[in-house]
Amino acid sequence: MTLPASTPDTVTDARWRAVSSEHGIAALRHTHWLDTEPREYDGAPGVWRAVDGKVAGAGLRADAPGAPADDVVLAPGEHLDVGSVRLKAISREGSPALRVFDPETPGRTRLRGILSFPHDDAWALPGIFRPAAEGEINVIRSVDGYEREEPAVGTIALEVDGSPVELTVTGDPAHGLSAVIADATSNVDAYRFRFLEIDAPAADGTVTVDFNQAYLPPCAFSDHYVCPLPPANNRLAVRVEAGERITDTA
Repeated sequence: MTLPASTPDTVTDARWRAVSSEHGIAALRHTHWLDTEPREYDGAPGVWRAVDGKVAGAGLRADAPGAPADDVVLAPGEHLDVGSVRLKAISREGSPALRVFDPETPGRTRLRGILSFPHDDAWALPGIFRPAAEGEINVIRSVDGYEREEPAVGTIALEVDGSPVELTVTGDPAHGLSAVIADATSNVDAYRFRFLEIDAPAADGTVTVDFNQAYLPPCAFSDHYVCPLPPANNRLAVRVEAGERITDTA
């Protein structure tokens, strides 16, 4: 089995393992959205269909040659390993899909690292969290064009390179927030958008937005993810030269 090379020191070991391990983020080869009709799907042994929001497979073979076929039903988040391939169930608003993780997919075997901007403490910026009004809704758009609505959480007001910014955030203010961002480095020196984790704000709403924590979304490693896109106000006009920026491939 071909293994990717080690990542540069700018990325933690845990992050690199999550991306490059045998069934890590970069190993996704297919995402198949299922209906009730049993069908064969690329990369997935057996036939698969949707059953009550879950994925059901038939005609699967265990690792041992000649083993009997077994049926399997996977709830969202559950997986089954067949040989070197991992089959995982997901769901999007009740619509189930089967993901195929293959260690030999080129997105993994060609991956050599994750390139990052140099760490700079100046990119850890103060902000103020403002909770959303009761009943406010955000529309979340995904890379495949799918849209969904979810209750708004709030925004963080801050200045980035002298320009006022109000980031739309998701998550739980009591435990931590997140944002999807793009900036003037996107599609130039960095991937077209990035994810950003933000520590929980203090009781008075003060919060630090550390852009050094920006990281590549799963769809930077495979076209078969359905990542959310940045909302309009999270598309910054300035260059944010901090955090992960692009994959390094052979």
